[in-house]
Amino acid sequence: MIDVDSFIGEVFGYQKQGAGFGYTKVRGLHPILATRAGTGEVLQIRLRKGAANTQRGMLRFTDELIARVDRAGATASKLLRADNGFWNLKVFKRLEAAGWEYSIGIGMTKPIRALVDQIPETDWTTIEDYPQPGEAQIAETKYGARRMIVRRVRALPNAQSELFPAWFHYPFATNRIEAIAIVEAEHRQHAVVELVIRDLKDQALAHFPSSRFAANGAWTVIAALAHNLLRWTTIIGAPEQTVPNARTTRRRLLNLPGRLTRHSNQWTLHLPARWPWREDFTTALTRIRALTPAT
Repeated sequence: MIDVDSFIGEVFGYQKQGAGFGYTKVRGLHPILATRAGTGEVLQIRLRKGAANTQRGMLRFTDELIARVDRAGATASKLLRADNGFWNLKVFKRLEAAGWEYSIGIGMTKPIRALVDQIPETDWTTIEDYPQPGEAQIAETKYGARRMIVRRVRALPNAQSELFPAWFHYPFATNRIEAIAIVEAEHRQHAVVELVIRDLKDQALAHFPSSRFAANGAWTVIAALAHNLLRWTTIIGAPEQTVPNARTTRRRLLNLPGRLTRHSNQWTLHLPARWPWREDFTTALTRIRALTPAT
């Protein structure tokens, strides 16, 4: 499962080349990225101008992503998930031609709303595991020749909400053939990409340092590589644990207090004996050292 999203990285000053005001109404740059669900690895990332539309360059980005995943040797089925900011018929066709599955959000335009309004009331099914407080139902219809699944949500913060019932609709197009409940639940999990964005903003992408757009583009790629190295450290060193956020990994495995001493022209690194995560560090180090060197 691969998730595509974008975010605004805020910048300060007027000399940042390419900076502009995007949908968040703050001055910044607008990277687009694709991540692997479960591990949180960044598979593809590209820096864009701050005022760029959300789906700008999405078709070319999709071509590069497909080629990159193929070069990596992925042979299982591939599923791309995205919100309605990346709704594009050309992207649908490109993914279908490459043999990929997709579930991509669709904006509630007038034609889409007309399709949703035509869904019979008896077709709506309640989502039993939807977070409380709230109520959600799902149904499906056709968007042209493609399958369109719609989730409608009604927040119920108090009893008076029933006096003015209002549904908010979230449709998405997909070429998957599984049961509607499975497809909708997995599409909803697209939100895990926000955890990767949180980690990137908590590290190098908290700030774009250069006034040159190309330099900031290189900085963005380097930030993604550093993020992946941190993720792999946890995946390889502690595979039985849930992947923690970047700040936790740095605190437990990287930011160890220690001191260097020299005796007989030999350096010795002394680490704290009572470090709370000593076992995690030594286990991870042992497993990483046991890896077969690349040839």
